Amino acid sequence: MNKGVIIGGVVVVALGAAVAVPRLMRPKAVLEEAPVPVVEVEMPRPEDIVLYRNLVGTVEPSDVVYIYPKAAGEITEVFVKAGDVVAEGQAILSIDTKQVDSARLSMEAAKTALDNANTNLARQQALFAAGDIASAAFEQAEMQAKSAKIQYDQAKLNYDYQMEFSHITAPIGGVVEQCDVEVHDNVAQQSLLCVISGEGSKAVTFSVTEKVVEQLQVGAPMTIEKNGKEYQGSITEISSMIDAATGLFKIKASVENGDALPTGSAVSLFVISDRADNAMSIPVDAIYYSGGDAYVYTYDKGTVHHVAVEVGIYDSERAQILSGIGEDDEVITTWSSELSEGAKVQVASQAPAGDNGQAADKQTESSYAE
Repeated sequence: MNKGVIIGGVVVVALGAAVAVPRLMRPKAVLEEAPVPVVEVEMPRPEDIVLYRNLVGTVEPSDVVYIYPKAAGEITEVFVKAGDVVAEGQAILSIDTKQVDSARLSMEAAKTALDNANTNLARQQALFAAGDIASAAFEQAEMQAKSAKIQYDQAKLNYDYQMEFSHITAPIGGVVEQCDVEVHDNVAQQSLLCVISGEGSKAVTFSVTEKVVEQLQVGAPMTIEKNGKEYQGSITEISSMIDAATGLFKIKASVENGDALPTGSAVSLFVISDRADNAMSIPVDAIYYSGGDAYVYTYDKGTVHHVAVEVGIYDSERAQILSGIGEDDEVITTWSSELSEGAKVQVASQAPAGDNGQAADKQTESSYAE
């Protein structure tokens, strides 16, 4: 009876030892350390930042002439049509202004009066030289001859004007873009007779607001795009007066090798709206905003700093920094949820090879293995 109790006691002790041994053999738990984030940094560098504005322009010849009659009348002849190439001085059309014949008759009458006055002056000069007439009579003949000359010159000038008004010629050489008149049409002085575009390069006209025109200057480069093809050009004229019809400033630019662009067609063009030369810049993705205020994270000996900055202009890649950081500051350019003031990080170029924040995990695994 007592032996059975002892055996039972032994059994109980053995079971307790069996439970205690595994507990003693289990390794001590190792506290896991949070991995230090690995970041990339970049110092601000000087760079030109240029912003472009997309506008729509209209193609036109570099030289274009709109021909209007200088006197009303009936068209009697038309010598050209749209698409014809004309030379400077070539006849375009004729207009019966009802004034040519009248001007010619007046000129002929003045010419006759001038001839008679000159004949009389020659006779009076001979008599005066012979002493047969007084000087007053000779001077009167001179005055009559001078007066007749003035009247003839005026009559001839009027005739020349009437001929010019009646016979329209091309003021420049080029292509007839428009000529919609026909024989027997009656035209007034405000009637458009013909449009001639000069030979050579094309131009583009467009309109901009006051804010944009302040950024433009004559000679500034620009890009023109039509049907997927790009052309280079430069600004040649900037109007200083607002167009009353549009409320905008009219700009004209030349186009290099743009002969293939159809006159009157619309094109896309890109002009500089703002620029900052040699600006201190950082990547756009390195800038964050809170309540409309910009800030960046900088790296200093393994510690992160939250720094407010003032941003100037920016494009899709770089941003101008006006204040807040200096040229020697190292700006963190990669994002991490652990970035905050005073946080610890390591720079990718200084981190051990293959270290991507998993070093602590590897150390924990090796501890368990032991």
